[in-house]
Amino acid sequence: ELWRIIGVMNNIDDGTGLQESRIKLIRDESIGNYSWDNKPESENAYGSNDWSDSTLQQVLNEGAYWNRTMGKCPYGTNGTMISCDFSKSGLTEEAELMIGNAVWNLGGIDIHTYAVSRDFYEKERGTETLNENSSVWTGKIGLMYPSDAIFATSGTKNSTRESCLNYLINDWVNFSDCYLNSWLYESSRQWTLTPHLIFSYRVLTVYPYEKNVIGNDSTYTLNTIRPSLYLKSPIKITSGTGSSSDPFILKEN
Repeated sequence: ELWRIIGVMNNIDDGTGLQESRIKLIRDESIGNYSWDNKPESENAYGSNDWSDSTLQQVLNEGAYWNRTMGKCPYGTNGTMISCDFSKSGLTEEAELMIGNAVWNLGGIDIHTYAVSRDFYEKERGTETLNENSSVWTGKIGLMYPSDAIFATSGTKNSTRESCLNYLINDWVNFSDCYLNSWLYESSRQWTLTPHLIFSYRVLTVYPYEKNVIGNDSTYTLNTIRPSLYLKSPIKITSGTGSSSDPFILKEN
């Protein structure tokens, strides 16, 4: 099972106030396509964009994925759940020992009015939310942020990385050098952790080759799931060079 390094992130709080520089990972392959949340709400049957109690968050952190078992996963509207099998793709006990709690920011973004690429990072770490939703969540397994996919671009000599970060995100579709050279982009729509700031049942998504590179979908939509996490500090590298053919092998120190 391969995971990729998003980066070494500074000042990551483990929930106790202790802040350290920690390595952030994302699973190289998806674990399937599921809804982000689909709990029946009083106003609709779509669900809520509050990650702290979303059905997907529960699957990843205390359900079938975390326990490496078969279970139920959110799939569509009105609380529909289907069988999902993580008995081979879920986390092993050895892997769980290397994952630490982290404070994940849940600041909302109005994708329609706030679209300068490099500014996503700060907005994700803001405190604006809807319906008294929490602006932070402490846990182990999350998802990538829109900014992770944005800052993952290397650009080219035609559209440099710096140029890409200064473009409006909606303009990235006109500069394929920006999104085609971001290793976090795929042809399928991927869920992120960031809620929409205007619609309580919508969450930001990464989906290239369409009108918007960073868009948003209703929480019940079936999109690609790629778990993300922060390693504990320190973790030992026992072998490998870090390439896809010779990856780092990690072990709890």
